[in-house]
Amino acid sequence: MTLPREQGAPAEPSPDQRSDRELLAAHLAGDRDAFTLLVRRHRARLWTYALRSLRDREEAAEALQDAFVRAHRYAGSYRADAEVENWLTRIVTRVVLDKIKARRPSTVPLDEDAAGDGAREGRADAVETSDAHGEVDAQLTVKAMLAVLPDEQRQAILLVDVQGLSVAETADTLGISVGTVKSRCARGRARLAAALTATGQGRRPR
Repeated sequence: MTLPREQGAPAEPSPDQRSDRELLAAHLAGDRDAFTLLVRRHRARLWTYALRSLRDREEAAEALQDAFVRAHRYAGSYRADAEVENWLTRIVTRVVLDKIKARRPSTVPLDEDAAGDGAREGRADAVETSDAHGEVDAQLTVKAMLAVLPDEQRQAILLVDVQGLSVAETADTLGISVGTVKSRCARGRARLAAALTATGQGRRPR
C-alpha cells in the first residue's frame, strides 16, 4: 500500500537531479541509466572542447566517443578529491592529445617549450607583465582566435580559461609542470591579444 504524500511536502527528486558524484556512484552500483544521464549533462561542453582542440568534426566525434567509453569502463578509477566534470575533461583531453600527437611528424619540434622550465617561467613573467594592460577577455579571445595558436598553447588555454581547471589540474592532465602551463597560457594569451589587435578587435597596450 502506498501512503499518500502529505500536502505541501516536496516531491522526491528525479534521477536527473542527482549530483555528478551520485550518478557516478549509481553507475558503479549497477544503475544502467546513471552514466547515460552523466554523459548527457556534460556532452555539449566536452564536444565544444574536443572540436576546438582538434578543429575537425569527425576526429572530435571519435575522440568524444572513445573518451566516454574509457570513462564508462574505468569509472572505478575516479578519485573523490576531484570534480567528476574535471575527471571527464581529463579523459577527453588525453584522447585529444593522442590524436594530436598522431598527426604530428616526429621531426617537428613542439615549440618554445623545448627549453627548460626555469627559462619558461622567466619568459612567462615577462609576457604577463607586458600584456597586463592589453589583454582582452580570455573567453572571447579563445572563441575568436584559437586557430592562431600552436597545439600546446591551445590545450593549456582551453583547459584553464575555458574548461576552468586549475593550473595544477591542467599540469597533471597534460603531464607537464605547473611552470610550463603558466608559460603556455601566458604566451598563448599574448598571441591572441596580438592577433586581435592586428585585426582591429583588441585593445592596444598603453
